[in-house]
Amino acid sequence: MHSTLHRGGTAQRARNADNVHVFNMALTRMNRSRLLSAAALAVLFLVGAAAAWRASRGPQVPGYRVEPHALQQDVVATGTIITPSRIDVSSEITGLVVSREVERGEHVRAGQLLLRLRADQLDAQRRQAAAALRQLLQQGRPQARAALRSADAALQLARADASRARAQAAAGAVSRQQLEQAEQALSAAQQSVFAARAAWDASRRGGALEMQARAALAAADAARARAEIRALHAGVVLTRNVEVGDAVNPGQVLLTLAQDGPVEVSLPVDERNLEHLARGQHARCVTDAYPQRVLDATLDFIAPQVDTASGTVELRLRVSAPPAWLRQDMTTSCDIVTGRVERALVVPDDALRSRRGAHADVLVLDRGRARLRAVRLGLQGLVASEVASGLRAGDVVLDAPAVSAGQRVRALLRELPQVMAAGGATDAPAGAVR
Repeated sequence: MHSTLHRGGTAQRARNADNVHVFNMALTRMNRSRLLSAAALAVLFLVGAAAAWRASRGPQVPGYRVEPHALQQDVVATGTIITPSRIDVSSEITGLVVSREVERGEHVRAGQLLLRLRADQLDAQRRQAAAALRQLLQQGRPQARAALRSADAALQLARADASRARAQAAAGAVSRQQLEQAEQALSAAQQSVFAARAAWDASRRGGALEMQARAALAAADAARARAEIRALHAGVVLTRNVEVGDAVNPGQVLLTLAQDGPVEVSLPVDERNLEHLARGQHARCVTDAYPQRVLDATLDFIAPQVDTASGTVELRLRVSAPPAWLRQDMTTSCDIVTGRVERALVVPDDALRSRRGAHADVLVLDRGRARLRAVRLGLQGLVASEVASGLRAGDVVLDAPAVSAGQRVRALLRELPQVMAAGGATDAPAGAVR
């Protein structure tokens, strides 16, 4: 009996212990769940507090710290290589091309033969003129001299006969009719001498007939020379529009020469850039064919009129030392330096608001809020501009079009856009200031 009660008490205590263990496990699970819930609530509270704190500081927007930088203003445009003078070579006469003496790209000197035309008729006319001059010199002039001498002798004889007839008529030895015949013979001899002297004067050296004959020969030579087309100036043959066997007419362009001389860049720029341009400004140019080779040039000419169709004005840049590899009509990009400031307060153009010529507004970060500030601009470009007044070094300007003045914001500082130096590559539109 006692033994049975003892065993029953032991079993009861075991069951009680199991119940206590189960209760403790349930309590532990409940406490753990409460702790997790509390931790989750704490995390949510902290996240909400952080979000509220960030919201109280405003959104984060791009900003730039204003510091002194070197700023260069350029007018960027694309043009072509040209020479100041191009010569269209044509014929003065109608003819057939029998030889071509030059090729495209060949350099020719002044007076060099370019083309030759058939000149059979011109050669015949020249020979005829030369023969007429020889006939004058070898026959006409001696004959005129001999005719003058003969006329002088006949005049002397007529004078003697007339004198003798007068004496005999006075003595009654001859009739009056004979005297009149002697006087008429003297008058005819005088007229013959006058005519012979005039012929001699025309035929003698430097006389009218010689001048006329030499002028006819010179005209024939000039006509014959027009059959040989020569270069008036030294230069390079750019185009050739004729072949051997072609018939050509006066005024027809046969060849085009680029005259030797200074090389220029023809550069059309937007008329809005005229206020920045002046003769003598330095420029650096690169060609599409040789982008690593830089040409130094100087602004030498600004056209007096604007092209109304394109709204551009033509500039001419003089290349100071043109290299041998430079070719006509090469496409060339040029940067004309129109201004430079070594220590300028630079602001990106994207941060400028309400631009009004030399005036604009910017948003400045001031004690956590965006404040609108008016500024005056100096050098202006497509990337960045100089602030002449209204900002100080160290100010932070905001590039946030959606932000209003007075709004709380935070600045995410960025590097200022690089201000490119003259001669560098650019994607700016032709004729733009940057």
